[in-house]
Order: sequence, then structure tokens, then C-alpha cells
Amino acid sequence: MDNRIGLSDSNEISNGSSTCCTETLSVPKPPNPGVSALEQLSKTLESIFQSDFDFYADAKIIISAPNREIPVHRCILSARSPFFKTVFSGSGAKEKRGNFELKELAKDFEIGFDALVAVLAYLYSGKVKPLPEGVCVCVDEDCSHVACRPAVDFMVEVLYASFTFQVPELVALYQRHLLDILDKVAIDDILIVLSVANICDKACARLIARCVEIIVKSNLDMVTLDKALPQDIVKQITDARTELGLELDTPESEGYPDKHVKRIYQALDSDDVELVRMLLKEGHTNLDDAHALHYAVAYCDAKTTTELLDLGIADINRRNTRGYTVLHVAAMRKEPKIIVSLLTKGAQPSDLTLDGRKAVQISKRLTRAADYYRSTEEGKASPKERLCIDILEQAERREPLLGEASLSLAMAGDDLRMKLLYLENRVALAKVLFPMEAKVVMDIAQVDGTYEFLLSGKHNNNAGARRTTTVDLNEAPFRLQEEHLNRMRALSKTVELGKRFFPRCSEVLNRIMDADDLSQLAYVGNDTPGERRRKKQRYMELQEVLLKAFDDDKQEFDRSTICSSSSSKFVGVMRSNGKLLKRRSKA
Repeated sequence: MDNRIGLSDSNEISNGSSTCCTETLSVPKPPNPGVSALEQLSKTLESIFQSDFDFYADAKIIISAPNREIPVHRCILSARSPFFKTVFSGSGAKEKRGNFELKELAKDFEIGFDALVAVLAYLYSGKVKPLPEGVCVCVDEDCSHVACRPAVDFMVEVLYASFTFQVPELVALYQRHLLDILDKVAIDDILIVLSVANICDKACARLIARCVEIIVKSNLDMVTLDKALPQDIVKQITDARTELGLELDTPESEGYPDKHVKRIYQALDSDDVELVRMLLKEGHTNLDDAHALHYAVAYCDAKTTTELLDLGIADINRRNTRGYTVLHVAAMRKEPKIIVSLLTKGAQPSDLTLDGRKAVQISKRLTRAADYYRSTEEGKASPKERLCIDILEQAERREPLLGEASLSLAMAGDDLRMKLLYLENRVALAKVLFPMEAKVVMDIAQVDGTYEFLLSGKHNNNAGARRTTTVDLNEAPFRLQEEHLNRMRALSKTVELGKRFFPRCSEVLNRIMDADDLSQLAYVGNDTPGERRRKKQRYMELQEVLLKAFDDDKQEFDRSTICSSSSSKFVGVMRSNGKLLKRRSKA
């Protein structure tokens, strides 16, 4: 006799011997005991991994950037991964005392914190988690975020980590994910996918083949391919292009880059701009035809790029064979110092790529929302990506105002010594409140440091502020020398650049620096007890001014997290000086 309960088309429930009419009923299927047990085990192990109490973890995986540690359990990871079984049972495992550097475990490609957590969570629970919020989303509001750079970066990092830790089912899963979105991925980002897939070798054979197929038909030039891919893959791509006849009408078919251009690139790789100048004198080519500025911005350090710009013989807005201006390339490089250098030399932020993108849109598509909107902790610099976007947005909003710093300089008085004091204090304050922004503009202006708040060299022992000269700007009589004038020009340029590219930061500095007695407060000399008490009171007042400035700035700007988080550091400096004044007044 069949005792199963079934649902007939006439809403009748049959139990085998009798039939009756009734309302439609939903009869849940009895749970499979084995599946339920596995789900419970998965939840238990997942809770162990997610717990803040470490549950007797006996090892840690250390990530140097950002400085994070993930407690793990050797027995669980050894059981789930042959890689970890080998690592934890190796001869050097005891000497490591349970601490394992991620860069030593995964040497061929950098894995981020979120990707590592995704793989470890799978090893513990056997379940694939949804993409972490903010990690796979870029800053561009018009982006669908299906295939933007943050999403691609996360997937390739998980793919590589899964391959390295020998988790084949996760490798297969993320290979499928990448294959599904590959047609939507920017061509430059496909280079990253191909690089990682090539490391995974046969495990990602389908992904390698598809990436090569797309690149063969793309406009990627030989220099880019040589820099991004191993030579065997480059040869595979060039051979395929030749077979399809795709190189016949391109400069590469004529040997581009030729030997002379390659020598220029090699000189740039060696940071030898003087050699570049000598090669140009041979007359075989020029910086524009060699796209040397594009090359320097993409692959050389900021100093080399600046020196090349200073030659003044390159078209700052020239496009390369792919239709990119130098500023477009700088946006992909994500180096704020280079972007500021280009903008100050006349680069146009409104220029579009062949597919209609501005430099700021390129930068936004490359930046994770989690990085852009995260608050900056005290004593830590802003993310480079965020600064790049802020600089490019500001450059689009307005043109440079030459001599803008003169308005605030006038408030420091007519005496040149006072102006120099004002500039030293302003730049020192910017270093405390906005370290990354200050570093960018100081490097461009070639300012090597400041006297901080105690301006005399004999009083200042701050290692970060030491200078080669020990001039006391407060001593009398003060004689203005050529080095002081050069110093004043560099500091003035620093202030002007800050006001142009970081107006939000400059406004906060204005509110503080325009207090007429700040320069005098910065110097603690042989004051009378009355003067010390007055300075102490003024320090307290300036604390209130500072806090109010940050509060107002928060309301005016939506993204002011760097200011609010950095304010406490300067307030701490002022309070420390206030305590010093108080101790001296009692003495």
C-alpha cells in the first residue's frame, strides 16, 4: 500500500484508501537528516571563524597592508586544504610560533584582506559568501558595478588564493564568474585577469584562452603587453594578430617601438633624464612621437616624470596610439603627485578618451567605494585613490588662480620675516591635519620639510622636521638672505597648490592661521609669567576655533572624514603646548 500523501489536480488529498475534498495545503518535505547535520556543522564552524574571541586559535595569518591579523585553527585548515596541511606540518612551522605572513604564503600575486577572508570562510563553512559590501563597487555612480575594477580585483584575488591554497572547487567557481563578465571588463583590466589565470595554468585554461582572444582583437600596444604579461603569452598574442592580419596597418608592424625609442624608455627606467636629453639630440625622434611622457607617467617614479616635464619639449595633451592623453594614463596610475604635476603644466581634465571617459571617470572606476568613503584614522594618510579623484574633480571645477596665497599672506603683515613665519606655520599645520595632501603639494613645490611649531632649530628635535640649516626666524636682528627668499617661494607655491587642489583643507587652515597671534604662540621663549598665562588662554581659544572650524566644515562638505579624524592630533599638540605654558608659568 502506498502511504505517501500527494496533491491531486482536483485539490484532493489521497491516502491510498479514501479520498476527500479539501482546501489546497502545502505539505513541507521532511528534511534530510544528513543535510541538516551538515548545515548545522557548517554554521558551527562558520561561527568559530567569525567569532571575536578566537576560540583557541593556534595560528595567525598576518597581512602587512593593511596591518591586520586573522586568527585561524591549524586542524581545520589542514583538514580542508592540502596546502595548509603542508605549511603547518613543515619543518619551519614551529619556529614561526603560529604567525604566518600572507606574502610568504602567496608570493606570486598580492591578496587583499577581503579576498583572503572569503577563501578562509569557505574553508571553514563550505559556503560561498556574497560579495562583500563596498569592496566590489567603484565610486562611479553611473557604473553597473558588474565588471568595474574593484569587482575584477576581488574575483582575481579570490581565484589566485583558491589556486594557491589548493581549493579546486573555488577555482572553478570564480573562473566561471570571470568568464561570465569578461565581455564587460575594460581591456586594461583583462590584462590583470590574464596574468592571474596564467599563474593558475591548466586550472584556468578556458579563462586564458578567452582573455587571449579578446586581447588579440584589442588596441593594446606592444609596450603595454610587454610590461603586463610574460613573454610566452605576448608571443602567443602577436602570432595570433599576425595570422589574422591585424597588425598590417599599425605601427607595431614597422617595428614600433624602434631601437631608438626603446633606448629612451630604458633611460627613463633608469631615471636618467639627462640621457634622454642626449638621445633626443641624435634627432631620430622626439618626446611626442616616442610617447615618452606617456611611458614615464605609466611606469616611472614621480621625480622622473617631473624632470621630463621640466624639459618643456613635450605636448602635455598629446594622445598616444590608443587615444589616451597623459592625464588619462596618470588617472590609471593613481598617483596624486603625478596628476598635480600634469595639471600645473596645463593638462586638460575635460579631454575624453575614445570611448568618452574623462580622467576623473577613469579614476572613479578604479577606486573601491570602501576605500573612498572610509574614515581616516588619526595619524594615517588619506587613500591615494581618494586624493586622485578629489584633485581631478577640483581641476574640472575651476582654473588655477595665480598668486592666490597672497590674500592670506597679507594678513601676516608686511614684514618678510613674518610672512616666512606664517608660511612655515601654515605648511607645518597642514602636515599635521592633512598629511597626504600636504605631502603631494610639498613634493611638487620641492619643500623638504618645515620647522613645525617650534620654529627655532635649537628647540626642534622632531626628526621628521629637521632641516640642513638651523636658522632661528625669531632671533633679532633677522637678516633676510637668498635662501630665505627661495624658501619663501617654495612655501608660497605649496600654499597656492593646496588652495587650488584642496580647497576644503585650505579653508580649515585659513580659519586657524588667520588668527593674528598664532605665529607668536608657536614660539616659547623667555616669556614673563603674564605672557605665558596669556598664551595659555589663547591656546584654549584656538582649540575652540579649530573644533568649530571642523564642525562647520563637516556640515558644508559631505566627505570631510579626513578633517574630523585628524583634528584631534593638532588639538593634542596645542594642548601639549598649553600644558608646557602652564608648567612654565608655575615655575
